[in-house]
Amino acid sequence: MNFSNALARALLLAAALGAGGARGAEAPNVAVAANLNFAMPEIAAAFKQKTGREVKLAFGASGNFSRQIRAGAPFELFLSADESNVKALADAGVTVDGGSVYAIGRLALFAPNASAVQVDAALVGLAAAVRTGAAKRVAIANPELAPYGVAAREALRRKGLWDALQGRIVFGENVNQTAQFALAGGIDAAFLPHSIVVAPSFAGKGRAALLPEALHDPIVQRMVLVKGAGDTARGLYAFMTGPEARAILERYGFGPPGQ
Repeated sequence: MNFSNALARALLLAAALGAGGARGAEAPNVAVAANLNFAMPEIAAAFKQKTGREVKLAFGASGNFSRQIRAGAPFELFLSADESNVKALADAGVTVDGGSVYAIGRLALFAPNASAVQVDAALVGLAAAVRTGAAKRVAIANPELAPYGVAAREALRRKGLWDALQGRIVFGENVNQTAQFALAGGIDAAFLPHSIVVAPSFAGKGRAALLPEALHDPIVQRMVLVKGAGDTARGLYAFMTGPEARAILERYGFGPPGQ
Protein backbone atom coordinates (compact mmCIF):
# COMPACT_ATOMS: atom_id res chain seq x y z
CA MET A 1 0.00 0.00 0.00
CA ASN A 2 1.25 3.49 -0.80
CA PHE A 3 2.41 5.00 2.51
CA SER A 4 1.23 8.53 1.72
CA ASN A 5 -2.25 7.29 0.76
CA ALA A 6 -2.47 5.17 3.93
CA LEU A 7 -1.37 8.13 6.04
CA ALA A 8 -3.90 10.41 4.36
CA ARG A 9 -6.72 7.94 5.07
CA ALA A 10 -5.64 7.59 8.70
CA LEU A 11 -5.55 11.35 9.16
CA LEU A 12 -8.96 11.71 7.50
CA LEU A 13 -10.46 9.08 9.79
CA ALA A 14 -8.90 10.65 12.88
CA ALA A 15 -10.07 14.11 11.88
CA ALA A 16 -13.59 12.89 11.21
CA LEU A 17 -13.83 11.15 14.58
CA GLY A 18 -12.35 14.10 16.39
CA ALA A 19 -14.46 16.76 14.71
CA GLY A 20 -17.76 17.93 16.10
CA GLY A 21 -20.91 17.26 14.07
CA ALA A 22 -24.53 18.28 14.12
CA ARG A 23 -25.62 14.69 14.82
CA GLY A 24 -22.37 13.23 16.14
CA ALA A 25 -23.59 12.37 19.66
CA GLU A 26 -25.67 9.34 18.67
CA ALA A 27 -25.26 6.37 16.35
CA PRO A 28 -26.01 7.69 12.85
CA ASN A 29 -28.52 6.15 10.46
CA VAL A 30 -26.81 4.85 7.35
CA ALA A 31 -28.77 4.07 4.18
CA VAL A 32 -27.17 1.01 2.57
CA ALA A 33 -27.83 -0.53 -0.84
CA ALA A 34 -29.36 -3.98 -0.44
CA ASN A 35 -26.49 -5.72 -2.23
CA LEU A 36 -24.31 -4.89 0.81
CA ASN A 37 -26.59 -6.90 3.10
CA PHE A 38 -23.82 -9.35 3.98
CA ALA A 39 -20.68 -7.24 3.57
CA MET A 40 -21.76 -4.10 5.40
CA PRO A 41 -22.48 -5.64 8.84
CA GLU A 42 -18.91 -6.98 8.82
CA ILE A 43 -17.58 -3.57 7.85
CA ALA A 44 -19.62 -1.88 10.60
CA ALA A 45 -18.28 -4.40 13.13
CA ALA A 46 -14.70 -3.74 12.01
CA PHE A 47 -15.34 0.01 12.24
CA LYS A 48 -16.68 -0.39 15.79
CA GLN A 49 -13.69 -2.52 16.80
CA LYS A 50 -11.30 0.14 15.50
CA THR A 51 -13.10 3.27 16.71
CA GLY A 52 -15.59 2.21 19.39
CA ARG A 53 -18.35 3.85 17.36
CA GLU A 54 -21.63 2.24 16.32
CA VAL A 55 -23.84 2.93 13.31
CA LYS A 56 -27.43 1.96 12.47
CA LEU A 57 -27.69 0.23 9.10
CA ALA A 58 -30.84 0.27 6.98
CA PHE A 59 -30.88 -1.83 3.79
CA GLY A 60 -33.03 -1.20 0.75
CA ALA A 61 -33.26 -0.09 -2.86
CA SER A 62 -31.03 2.84 -3.77
CA GLY A 63 -33.85 4.59 -5.61
CA ASN A 64 -36.09 4.46 -2.56
CA PHE A 65 -33.35 5.79 -0.30
CA SER A 66 -32.64 8.64 -2.71
CA ARG A 67 -36.25 9.79 -2.54
CA GLN A 68 -36.39 9.39 1.24
CA ILE A 69 -33.22 11.42 1.78
CA ARG A 70 -34.45 14.15 -0.52
CA ALA A 71 -37.67 14.25 1.53
CA GLY A 72 -35.68 14.73 4.74
CA ALA A 73 -35.23 11.20 6.08
CA PRO A 74 -32.63 11.29 8.91
CA PHE A 75 -29.81 9.46 7.15
CA GLU A 76 -26.29 10.82 7.52
CA LEU A 77 -24.51 8.56 5.03
CA PHE A 78 -25.81 6.93 1.85
CA LEU A 79 -24.04 3.93 0.32
CA SER A 80 -25.68 3.66 -3.07
CA ALA A 81 -25.46 0.78 -5.54
CA ASP A 82 -24.97 3.27 -8.36
CA GLU A 83 -23.85 6.81 -9.10
CA SER A 84 -27.01 8.34 -10.54
CA ASN A 85 -28.91 8.41 -7.26
CA VAL A 86 -26.00 10.15 -5.53
CA LYS A 87 -25.71 12.66 -8.37
CA ALA A 88 -29.42 13.45 -8.10
CA LEU A 89 -29.04 14.15 -4.38
CA ALA A 90 -25.95 16.28 -4.93
CA ASP A 91 -27.78 18.27 -7.63
CA ALA A 92 -30.64 18.79 -5.17
CA GLY A 93 -28.18 20.27 -2.67
CA VAL A 94 -28.81 17.83 0.17
CA THR A 95 -25.33 16.27 0.30
CA VAL A 96 -21.96 17.53 1.47
CA ASP A 97 -20.46 17.02 -2.00
CA GLY A 98 -20.58 14.58 -4.91
CA GLY A 99 -19.31 11.68 -2.81
CA SER A 100 -16.82 9.04 -3.90
CA VAL A 101 -16.78 5.58 -5.46
CA TYR A 102 -16.25 2.81 -2.93
CA ALA A 103 -16.74 -0.35 -5.03
CA ILE A 104 -17.55 -1.85 -8.42
CA GLY A 105 -20.41 -4.34 -8.31
CA ARG A 106 -20.80 -7.57 -10.30
CA LEU A 107 -23.93 -9.34 -11.48
CA ALA A 108 -24.58 -13.08 -11.33
CA LEU A 109 -27.18 -15.51 -12.62
CA PHE A 110 -28.49 -17.90 -9.98
CA ALA A 111 -30.70 -20.99 -10.31
CA PRO A 112 -31.99 -22.85 -7.22
CA ASN A 113 -31.35 -26.56 -6.90
CA ALA A 114 -34.86 -27.47 -8.06
CA SER A 115 -34.56 -25.47 -11.28
CA ALA A 116 -33.98 -27.06 -14.68
CA VAL A 117 -32.19 -23.95 -15.96
CA GLN A 118 -28.54 -24.54 -16.80
CA VAL A 119 -26.42 -21.69 -15.48
CA ASP A 120 -23.53 -20.23 -17.47
CA ALA A 121 -21.89 -16.84 -17.91
CA ALA A 122 -23.05 -16.45 -21.53
CA LEU A 123 -26.72 -17.10 -20.62
CA VAL A 124 -26.86 -19.94 -23.18
CA GLY A 125 -28.66 -22.20 -20.72
CA LEU A 126 -31.17 -19.51 -19.84
CA ALA A 127 -31.86 -18.86 -23.52
CA ALA A 128 -32.50 -22.57 -24.06
CA ALA A 129 -34.83 -22.67 -21.06
CA VAL A 130 -36.73 -19.69 -22.41
CA ARG A 131 -37.24 -21.47 -25.75
CA THR A 132 -38.41 -24.73 -24.17
CA GLY A 133 -40.55 -23.08 -21.52
CA ALA A 134 -38.43 -24.38 -18.64
CA ALA A 135 -37.82 -20.79 -17.50
CA LYS A 136 -41.32 -19.95 -16.33
CA ARG A 137 -40.38 -17.34 -13.75
CA VAL A 138 -37.19 -15.27 -13.71
CA ALA A 139 -36.61 -12.82 -10.87
CA ILE A 140 -34.80 -9.50 -11.09
CA ALA A 141 -34.79 -6.41 -8.88
CA ASN A 142 -37.08 -3.64 -10.08
CA PRO A 143 -35.06 -1.55 -12.59
CA GLU A 144 -37.02 1.54 -11.54
CA LEU A 145 -35.60 1.27 -8.04
CA ALA A 146 -32.50 -0.95 -8.05
CA PRO A 147 -29.30 -0.53 -10.09
CA TYR A 148 -28.79 -4.29 -10.23
CA GLY A 149 -32.21 -4.56 -11.83
CA VAL A 150 -31.03 -2.10 -14.47
CA ALA A 151 -27.95 -4.25 -15.08
CA ALA A 152 -30.08 -7.41 -15.34
CA ARG A 153 -32.37 -5.77 -17.87
CA GLU A 154 -29.37 -4.63 -19.91
CA ALA A 155 -27.88 -8.15 -19.88
CA LEU A 156 -31.17 -9.70 -21.01
CA ARG A 157 -31.56 -7.13 -23.78
CA ARG A 158 -28.02 -7.64 -25.04
CA LYS A 159 -28.70 -11.37 -25.23
CA GLY A 160 -32.05 -10.83 -26.96
CA LEU A 161 -34.03 -12.35 -24.09
CA TRP A 162 -35.85 -9.38 -22.60
CA ASP A 163 -38.84 -9.41 -24.95
CA ALA A 164 -39.12 -13.21 -24.82
CA LEU A 165 -39.34 -13.11 -21.01
CA GLN A 166 -42.14 -10.57 -20.79
CA GLY A 167 -44.88 -12.01 -18.62
CA ARG A 168 -42.40 -14.32 -16.90
CA ILE A 169 -40.32 -11.76 -14.99
CA VAL A 170 -40.91 -11.38 -11.25
CA PHE A 171 -39.73 -8.05 -9.85
CA GLY A 172 -38.33 -7.68 -6.36
CA GLU A 173 -38.36 -4.26 -4.73
CA ASN A 174 -34.65 -4.66 -4.10
CA VAL A 175 -32.01 -7.38 -4.49
CA ASN A 176 -32.65 -8.79 -1.02
CA GLN A 177 -36.30 -9.42 -1.85
CA THR A 178 -35.24 -10.87 -5.21
CA ALA A 179 -32.91 -13.23 -3.36
CA GLN A 180 -35.76 -14.26 -1.07
CA PHE A 181 -37.85 -15.08 -4.14
CA ALA A 182 -35.02 -17.22 -5.49
CA LEU A 183 -34.76 -19.28 -2.30
CA ALA A 184 -38.46 -19.52 -1.48
CA GLY A 185 -39.34 -21.75 -4.45
CA GLY A 186 -41.25 -21.17 -7.66
CA ILE A 187 -38.42 -19.20 -9.30
CA ASP A 188 -36.40 -20.85 -12.07
CA ALA A 189 -33.60 -18.27 -12.21
CA ALA A 190 -32.69 -14.93 -10.68
CA PHE A 191 -30.26 -12.14 -11.47
CA LEU A 192 -28.53 -11.20 -8.23
CA PRO A 193 -25.44 -9.35 -7.04
CA HIS A 194 -22.38 -11.58 -6.96
CA SER A 195 -21.93 -10.36 -3.37
CA ILE A 196 -25.16 -12.14 -2.38
CA VAL A 197 -24.69 -15.48 -4.16
CA VAL A 198 -21.22 -15.92 -2.60
CA ALA A 199 -22.58 -15.31 0.91
CA PRO A 200 -22.59 -18.30 3.29
CA SER A 201 -26.39 -18.33 3.43
CA PHE A 202 -26.50 -19.23 -0.28
CA ALA A 203 -24.03 -22.12 -0.01
CA GLY A 204 -25.54 -25.34 -1.35
CA LYS A 205 -28.80 -23.62 -2.35
CA GLY A 206 -28.20 -23.59 -6.09
CA ARG A 207 -25.86 -22.78 -8.95
CA ALA A 208 -24.46 -19.39 -9.89
CA ALA A 209 -22.38 -17.87 -12.67
CA LEU A 210 -20.60 -14.52 -12.58
CA LEU A 211 -21.65 -12.59 -15.68
CA PRO A 212 -19.13 -10.78 -17.90
CA GLU A 213 -19.04 -7.04 -17.32
CA ALA A 214 -19.54 -6.58 -21.07
CA LEU A 215 -23.16 -7.70 -20.69
CA HIS A 216 -24.13 -4.50 -18.87
CA ASP A 217 -22.91 -1.03 -18.06
CA PRO A 218 -20.50 -0.85 -15.10
CA ILE A 219 -22.14 -1.01 -11.68
CA VAL A 220 -20.26 1.86 -10.06
CA GLN A 221 -21.21 2.15 -6.40
CA ARG A 222 -20.86 5.62 -4.86
CA MET A 223 -21.28 6.85 -1.31
CA VAL A 224 -22.04 10.34 -0.07
CA LEU A 225 -22.46 12.22 3.20
CA VAL A 226 -25.75 14.01 3.76
CA LYS A 227 -25.59 17.62 4.93
CA GLY A 228 -25.46 17.75 8.71
CA ALA A 229 -23.65 14.41 8.99
CA GLY A 230 -21.89 13.98 12.30
CA ASP A 231 -18.42 12.79 13.17
CA THR A 232 -19.27 9.07 13.32
CA ALA A 233 -20.82 9.06 9.83
CA ARG A 234 -17.80 10.98 8.53
CA GLY A 235 -15.52 8.45 10.20
CA LEU A 236 -17.31 5.53 8.54
CA TYR A 237 -17.10 7.33 5.19
CA ALA A 238 -13.33 7.55 5.62
CA PHE A 239 -13.13 3.95 6.89
CA MET A 240 -14.85 2.71 3.71
CA THR A 241 -11.81 3.77 1.69
CA GLY A 242 -9.32 1.99 3.95
CA PRO A 243 -7.76 -1.48 3.78
CA GLU A 244 -10.06 -3.21 6.30
CA ALA A 245 -13.26 -2.29 4.48
CA ARG A 246 -11.72 -2.92 1.07
CA ALA A 247 -10.64 -6.42 2.11
CA ILE A 248 -14.19 -7.29 3.20
CA LEU A 249 -15.68 -5.89 0.00
CA GLU A 250 -13.19 -7.85 -2.08
CA ARG A 251 -14.08 -11.05 -0.24
CA TYR A 252 -17.69 -10.55 -1.31
CA GLY A 253 -16.70 -10.10 -4.93
CA PHE A 254 -16.66 -6.32 -5.23
CA GLY A 255 -14.03 -4.70 -7.39
CA PRO A 256 -12.01 -1.73 -6.17
CA PRO A 257 -12.76 1.84 -7.35
CA GLY A 258 -11.16 2.57 -10.69
CA GLN A 259 -11.31 -1.06 -11.81
